[in-house]
Amino acid sequence: MPNVEEADGSTKFDTKVGSKKNSQNGDANASALTRSSDEKGSLAKIKDYKYVRACWGFVTWTPERCRWNPESPPKFSLGLNLLFGFAGTFTVANLYYNHPILNILARDFNVTDERSSLIPTVMQAGYAAGLLFLCPLGDIFPRRAFVLILVLFTATMWLGLCVTKSFSVFLALSFITAVSTVTPQLMLPLVGDLAPLHKRATALSIVVSGLLLGMLIARLLSGILTQYTSWRSIYWFSFGMQYLSFFLLFLFMPDYPRTNPGGLNYFSILFSILKMVVKHPVLVQACGVGFLVSSTFTSYWTTLTFLLSSPPYSFNPVTIGLFALVGIGAMCFGPFYSKAIIDRFVPLFSVILGLIYCITGVIIGTYSGKHTVAGPIIQAFAIDLGLQTSQIANRSAIYAIEPKARNRVNTAYMVSVFCGQLMGTAVGNRLYAKGGWIASGSASVGFIGVALLCCFARAPWEQGWVGWGGGWGIRRRDLAGSHEPAVEQALNELSAESGKEFTEGEKPVESKESGARGVSHTQLR
Repeated sequence: MPNVEEADGSTKFDTKVGSKKNSQNGDANASALTRSSDEKGSLAKIKDYKYVRACWGFVTWTPERCRWNPESPPKFSLGLNLLFGFAGTFTVANLYYNHPILNILARDFNVTDERSSLIPTVMQAGYAAGLLFLCPLGDIFPRRAFVLILVLFTATMWLGLCVTKSFSVFLALSFITAVSTVTPQLMLPLVGDLAPLHKRATALSIVVSGLLLGMLIARLLSGILTQYTSWRSIYWFSFGMQYLSFFLLFLFMPDYPRTNPGGLNYFSILFSILKMVVKHPVLVQACGVGFLVSSTFTSYWTTLTFLLSSPPYSFNPVTIGLFALVGIGAMCFGPFYSKAIIDRFVPLFSVILGLIYCITGVIIGTYSGKHTVAGPIIQAFAIDLGLQTSQIANRSAIYAIEPKARNRVNTAYMVSVFCGQLMGTAVGNRLYAKGGWIASGSASVGFIGVALLCCFARAPWEQGWVGWGGGWGIRRRDLAGSHEPAVEQALNELSAESGKEFTEGEKPVESKESGARGVSHTQLR
């Protein structure tokens, strides 16, 4: 049975995630009912605890203005778009606060620098686990309740990081909080669901800008606050920002129905991600490009510290941290660029432009960086703009392939991007140790060159894996048609199947505005 909404606005999660339509015989229905009753009974025992029940009721309660009404669905406004971007900034920043202060953490916890380097490692591992095992659940659960639970859990667990004096506890909590720091990756597919087709890239760019901004601003704020106060200051700051994000989302994030109201099996969902990769050429192309471009981003920002802290520059940590301001400027420029370019042309064209920005900046920075600081500054702006441009365009392309599986599509793409970041960090550090700044930068030139080959191997209108079928026209041909968000598709499918899946006491209602056959408010959950 789908999740239902109580009269007070609270949402009850469907404990039978993988429910299947089975009306072939009474025995099968009886068996399914028994299993469902057992599962609900187990969940009910957990929710019988006083504090659990109170927390559950609070998190799943929905303000009246945010409740889903199929006759008057909430509009995806600029304000909501900015809220998602804000929440994404200070959520993804959790992964990067520790990067510039590892030596200070090592000293405070009385461990070696090698031990302290485990902190970003376990957080990266936790984030990867969250991407793979939590993000696909966005195609099953109502997004509002799921996002709020994850944000609240992360913020609450973060308190332990602020106060613990045990390095082992700090390490364990770092992993746990990183697993649940994937809420921005749930918001991006939701933006893809809700934004009109002709504004999708612009809407995505605001959230993507928030994510990339979080990566940069975390390093900047962490270095400055730790320099003049204590490393715990930045963790307390993060604690406050996460709870602020939670309350803002709680008050203003509308409730939306699931894109798969019929239910899906969790393990089938994970397997379907692999099937998508071998089914959709555009997804494979986007994953390959994302892997290669993201490697240049992390390689640059990792090795930049080594370059600027050594002669002829010998900058202090605060000055090095200010280089993040260059990247932040590129991030702020992204939404305007998306509206002018990405929304008007085919995604592949924008991806190629982004790669050209990247390779131009990397060449300038790599071969002039030992002589003038202007080279790394130009490179910072170019690769941040190029990465943002290519990521937004890639997401705009892949979100069109399976509208009801956008969380799984996003998982496949983000896993490849994350692996590229890991590869860029490892390769960049290794090459810098052996051959210096020019060696690591030259590898980035090679990575972007391979990415360009991936783009030119398949034209924007080619339906197969390789080829130039359909030509290289860069103007979009899909803006004339109407765009139906995945949420509306789910509603239409519910309406079409209403005769088969109505539970006892629930009947369809007629839409007053369009006369189209609708479904009750209760059924949408």
